[in-house]
Amino acid sequence: MDDLTYTLRQLCQRNRDGSFATQADRQRSLALMARQMHEAGFRQMRAPSLKGKHVDVLLQRWKAEGLSAGTRKNRLAHLRWWAEKVGKAGILPADNARLGIPERRYVTQENKAKVLGDGLDRITDAHVRMSLKLQAAFGLRREESIKFQPGVADRGDHIAIQGSWAKGGRDRTIPITTPEQRAVLDEAKSLAGAGSLIPAGKNYIQQRQVYDGQCKQAGLSKMHGLRHRYAQTRYEALTGWPSPKAGGPRANQLDSAQRQWDREARQQISRELGHERIAVTAIYLGS
Repeated sequence: MDDLTYTLRQLCQRNRDGSFATQADRQRSLALMARQMHEAGFRQMRAPSLKGKHVDVLLQRWKAEGLSAGTRKNRLAHLRWWAEKVGKAGILPADNARLGIPERRYVTQENKAKVLGDGLDRITDAHVRMSLKLQAAFGLRREESIKFQPGVADRGDHIAIQGSWAKGGRDRTIPITTPEQRAVLDEAKSLAGAGSLIPAGKNYIQQRQVYDGQCKQAGLSKMHGLRHRYAQTRYEALTGWPSPKAGGPRANQLDSAQRQWDREARQQISRELGHERIAVTAIYLGS
């Protein structure tokens, strides 16, 4: 193992920011960068050696490889983490646009919402079935639905998502507004008891592999679409009309009162989904 790979691994082990999945993604991404630095001729680097010229080499390589803007943004997030941890945050601008990567994300008008349908019947693992039901009922991410501890989360009229389960380590709450949500939550509590949707004897990574394998065998793909469906259902419940992606009116077709309701609904849904920016809701709802 070369010095850069070794010292980056040490950096990751000393700074365990974010969820387990975030930490694993970061370590993989930094190991890739170390290999790319080695291939570019930087053979004597260590983690604190990072300089602007190294950043430029990585950015040029990623662009030449034709990587999407989203992939480059993700790698830049890990690169910024590296720079910050070695006291060199200033070598990277905070604005991705200054690095030739557009900040705005193209939002397709394609509706990516999904329902479970009879595919759920082909899932044989009880914990995976329950995770999928929670994703559909509460708009949870995959990781959240696997780490979910129903006995801890249930607060009567809402569920409390713990930061250790969530992307970015952010706590949030999601209201319980329907009998169907209450029934799913009670079923999850019956299955998990005082624990999570990770069965005894497994860790998160192992159960995520079971989840992925079960979904593949059942013909279920892109289950993030359950989150889109949740957002669209909530939007209609809050406004009284379907979202643009579900066939409802677009923003320029709303009157002033409706635009206010639209904004308030999007703010609420953004919080429930664990996002900080209202603009993100366009991905789920349209605009």
